[in-house]
Amino acid sequence: MVKKGLIYTLIISLLTTMFLMPAKIEAKTIKQFEDEVNKYTKELEAKKAKLAKNNKEVEEIKRKITQIENDIETAKKEVETLEQEIIEDNAKIEKKLAESKSIISYYQMSNGTNFYLEYAFGAETITDMIYRLSVVEQLTEYNDQIMKELEELIKQKQARQKELEAKQVELANLEKDLKAQKARIEADSESIVESMPSTEAQIKAAKESLNYYKKLGCGATEDIQACEYRISQASGSSIPSVGEFSRPIEYGYITRGISYNSSSNSWNHKGYDLSSSNKSIPVYPIASGVVHKVYTDSCTSDHWCRYGCNGNAKIVVVKHNYKGKYIYSSYVHLRSISVREGQFVSSNTQLGNMGSTGCSTGPHLHLEISSCFWERGGCNYNQYLNNIMNPSSLFSIPSKWNNR
Repeated sequence: MVKKGLIYTLIISLLTTMFLMPAKIEAKTIKQFEDEVNKYTKELEAKKAKLAKNNKEVEEIKRKITQIENDIETAKKEVETLEQEIIEDNAKIEKKLAESKSIISYYQMSNGTNFYLEYAFGAETITDMIYRLSVVEQLTEYNDQIMKELEELIKQKQARQKELEAKQVELANLEKDLKAQKARIEADSESIVESMPSTEAQIKAAKESLNYYKKLGCGATEDIQACEYRISQASGSSIPSVGEFSRPIEYGYITRGISYNSSSNSWNHKGYDLSSSNKSIPVYPIASGVVHKVYTDSCTSDHWCRYGCNGNAKIVVVKHNYKGKYIYSSYVHLRSISVREGQFVSSNTQLGNMGSTGCSTGPHLHLEISSCFWERGGCNYNQYLNNIMNPSSLFSIPSKWNNR
């Protein structure tokens, strides 16, 4: 039992250490930003081409489905017509059968006498008698022939009916397969559409970073973080080191924590959602730093937009100097913003007020932290995701608190 307890303790310590240590960021240069712009541009062109191909295939499938639906409706109507004709033919057979019986009854039983015999044997000559016998036989044979023809026609119609019913089943199965194929292509297109804004945003961000670091005076092969540090030291505008961290709102509670899906290697939720009884409570930086970016999120870069979300979240990103490396904290869904880009802030500088802008179901603050930022922060979006940090590795976040 002691060994098991020790093992569990070591595992927990290891996991905690993993969250405490920001992931290592590979050095990036202006040349790498140029390569990224070219790479993402090619990816975007390929996605647009695939989307056009998918749309063409979907339209062709829609045309086939419409044709099948028309064929099914035509077959259905023909089956209904055949069913009605079979009913009418059966009625005709019944009528002819009744007529045949009536003829025989009439000739055999007329006025209480055997009229058929009287009629036949009342002939004056053999020829006349044969003629009279044949008249009755022809009448009954005629009805019998009509009934046989009707019965054969019914068999043919029943066979056609079965054939049409089988065709309906075949068409229905084909329609089902086509709809499944259409759904798969549309899902692929939806996935492409969702990723395209991200690709477009990454192209834009990479171009902005490229221009930013060129204007800053970084060399083509110089590590941009080292360049940025060099420039900031020379200009006297370097960010002071973080002494300690604080919670971003004075009192509140957690509505959702950070979570990672290891099976799909993707984030379910990249930060903490925090709320308060005061739905417009002031929001502060978790530590001193400089305002790196102030912006309103675009719906085109947010997959929630397809669910009717407006995507216009007000966001502030603060850059901190932590243990000689930069980390970035993002404050999302703000109602209002009180700072500007480039402004130095302390942990007591109000960034804005908590709100519900963008993809939000109610007033709250989404706090997200990474050891790099994908817009002028030394990494691309995928690297940003790989460097997400757990806020609880920097400061405690109980389920509820009443001080920072």
